[in-house]
Formats: sequence, structure tokens, C-alpha cells
Amino acid sequence: MAKYAKRVEHLGPTAAFEVLSRANELARQGKSIIHLEIGEPDFDTPFNITDSAVRALRGGHTKYTDGQGLLDLREVIAEHVGRTRDIEVTPSQVVICPGGSPTIFFIILALIEKGDEVIYPNPGFFTYEPVTILAGGTPVPVHLWEDREFSIDVDEIKSKISQKTRLIILNSPNNPTGGIISSDELKELADLLRDKDIWVLSDEVYSEMVYDDEFYSISSLPGMKKRTIIVDSFSKTYAMTGWRIGYGVMDDKLSYKVASLMIQCNSCVPPFIQIAGIEALRGPQDEIKEKLEIFRRRRDLMVEGMSQIPGLNCLLPKGAFYVFPSHRDIKISSKDLSIKLLNETGIACLPGTAFGKFGEGYLRFTYSNSEENIKEALKRIKDFFEYVVNK
Repeated sequence: MAKYAKRVEHLGPTAAFEVLSRANELARQGKSIIHLEIGEPDFDTPFNITDSAVRALRGGHTKYTDGQGLLDLREVIAEHVGRTRDIEVTPSQVVICPGGSPTIFFIILALIEKGDEVIYPNPGFFTYEPVTILAGGTPVPVHLWEDREFSIDVDEIKSKISQKTRLIILNSPNNPTGGIISSDELKELADLLRDKDIWVLSDEVYSEMVYDDEFYSISSLPGMKKRTIIVDSFSKTYAMTGWRIGYGVMDDKLSYKVASLMIQCNSCVPPFIQIAGIEALRGPQDEIKEKLEIFRRRRDLMVEGMSQIPGLNCLLPKGAFYVFPSHRDIKISSKDLSIKLLNETGIACLPGTAFGKFGEGYLRFTYSNSEENIKEALKRIKDFFEYVVNK
């Protein structure tokens, strides 16, 4: 029998796509399903972006291109990141990849080897831990606590730093919790790291989805730009999840290595998609702001509804488009509870443990669905939990 490499023994499909597959199968059987599991905007990509890609296709932009990314796009990204983070960025420091996840993948592979430790948020995006293990490193989780509104605890990070720490991952706004890291917390962390030989990967994919505060990047703080790797994507902000385009901004020497990994794996991101990325950043932004206000209304509707459900406690998320309610008073595992919700009510959501061991006792719901569907989902969830609590 064929053997698999040990490096992939821990890998498997992510919970999000497992739940999506099960939900779609139930829908094919005739069950009414409300999708609150997959983290993607339900809006169409803005027309000006789609139209630019169509014109690029018809114009013959279908050949190989620079594996690091089109210079025109890297120039636009360098200007955008430099302006929004108040740092100096050159096109040579930008690498274009097929989405934020592959960007993170290549960065970790370029930095981490056997014996290195990676500090990362937990609950957190499900790519951090398995890719660290794949690279031979040791994942070191930092607990995001509900009573801290799911922000970081700098003292805990300090306690986890060792001689083996090579990388610290930040994600603000956070997936799955919607928590953000305040400017004061980032300053405290920067003071801790400034004299240490540790990289920081700042996952800023939801940077344009902050509701009642401002977005802050640790790269903006004195002495931090040279050690910070910014990861961002077009997927969430511009409703381009299926286009597969993201980017990293980093030190020139690291960008060369990450681009080399990108070329070995993907050759390049299709040029017509990169041209659409140029239009996304250069084109009108009014529609993006309008969508954020729609998400704000949905967020408020979701949190208000969740607060009336027995057995759930739901914080108001400060960013992204997820709620992460606690069900710790109900003695059912998060995975079993999410399965029962799907099978019995048709509500597709994710267990908190899809985002790490500290997600036990929580569920993640996205509110990237219509207000009508959210209201119906809340009704079904409330009926379900009233039955469970009173059983």
C-alpha cells in the first residue's frame, strides 16, 4: 500500500468546506438551508472590476507574467499600503499570490524550519497552525479571551516567547471572533518586540471592515516596518473570493524568496485577474463603504437576535463579518452542536473548534447573508436552543 509523507499526516479538509459540502447535500435532498458558515460576501464583485477583467481577457492578457506580479499592480499596492499604513513601500517589496491563504503559506515556508516556534492567535484562522506544522515548526497558541473582547494579551505573548520564537502572527480584525487589537495594545507589543529578532506576520485581510474604531497596523509603529510582513487580499473587501488574488508586503530579501516559492507552485497569478486588482484599488470606493454599512446593520440584527436566545452569549464584533457566540452553559461540544443545528434546523455554521482548541464552547456564524435570511435563521436557532435548554 502506498505511503504518504509524514508531513501531511495532520492535514485534512477545513471544517468550513466540510460543512458547506454537507449543507449542499442536504439542500439537494430538499432541506431548507441558510448558509452562515462560509466567510465570503454575498454581494457580486463590483461591475467596474469585473468589466476590467473582461476587457483584459479580450485584449489578450492571457499569457504568463512576472511571477512576483505585474509591476503596475505592485506599484498600486505599494502606494495603497504606504498611504493607509503610513509607511514607505516599494513595488519590489510586494508579492502577488492567488489569495491571502497561499500568501501566508509561502511566508511560513520561507521563514520556518524544524525547531522554530510560531506564536499565533487561538481561536484563529485555520491556516496558521497546520502550515506551521507542515514547515516543521512548533505552533504556540495564544488564547484570545472573551473577557478581553477577543484581543491579544501582551503579557501572555511575552510569556510564550522563547529563544526558538521565529514568528508571531497577528490577525486584526480577527477571524472568527470579530475582535480587533487596539492601538495601545499594538504599541505595547511593539515595545516588547523592537529589540528581538522575531518576525511579525500581520494578517490584515479584514482591514477595510472595521465598524466603530480605526484600523491600526503594527507596521506603522517605529522600528516595526522592517520586521513586519503584511498580508492582505481582495477577497473580502471587493467580494472577489473566487478570483483568488492576494498579496504580501515584506522585506526585499524575503519577497524574493516568497516570490520564488510562488513561481515554483503557481508560476503566476493570471494577468487579467491582476488587472482587475488594479481597477479594484484605483476605481471608485463608494460601493465598498455602502457594503460596510449593510454589514453593520446585519451585525446589529444578528447580535440583538442572539442576545435573546437562551444558552448563548454574543459579544458585538468590532470588525469582519462574523459573530462568535458562547454556548458554554450548554454541555454539548461545539462540533456536535453545529452538526445538530445543520441537521435539525438547516442552519449551517461552524464549530469554534474549527479555529483551534480554545474555540470549544463557541460557534461561528457569518452575517454575509440577507437580512431576511438572518431573521429566519435567528428564529430557527432560538426555537432550537429553547428546546435544548428546556430538554
